[in-house]
Amino acid sequence: MGSPVRDDLHAEPHAKLILWLGLYAIGTAGVRLSDNATVRLDLHNEPQPDALLRVDPGGQSRRDEDGYIEGAPELIAEVAASSASYDLHDKLRVYQRNGVREYTVWRTVDQRIDWFELADDAYQPLQVDADGVTRSKVFPGLALSIDALLAGDFPTVEAALREAMATGEHEAFVTALKDA
Repeated sequence: MGSPVRDDLHAEPHAKLILWLGLYAIGTAGVRLSDNATVRLDLHNEPQPDALLRVDPGGQSRRDEDGYIEGAPELIAEVAASSASYDLHDKLRVYQRNGVREYTVWRTVDQRIDWFELADDAYQPLQVDADGVTRSKVFPGLALSIDALLAGDFPTVEAALREAMATGEHEAFVTALKDA
């Protein structure tokens, strides 16, 4: 039997995270979403992140013959209640060292979402634009209205995502993935 998981601090936020990333994956052929999959990063690290997005085929990771993900996915997302310190320190360093290009941590107790981009071998926070939306650098069209998600306003989260996915940048990304 697994460890107890609180609905308010993990299960419900986890479901919303999967819904947001799932809407993006459904509308972006060549991008795969996984939930709680074991990721074989290196000999000493096989995390099981809450969610991940990866480019397939042609991305940094692949599904091996045993059905596990091998290599660094392009994006890993975690929901952290009691594990926030671990997620923002130990896991962050492991993901950074192994080349996970973006890392998102939803700290439910603190009511905060941190989204990092790997730049020059170190994670840098992605900025919120004038519309209150944070946009992925790795996945064109992946956008998040952080304040709306924290407020439980999923229609606004969905609207921001759909607006970003309706751009030429997202269309060009989908075309490039199809041609790869």
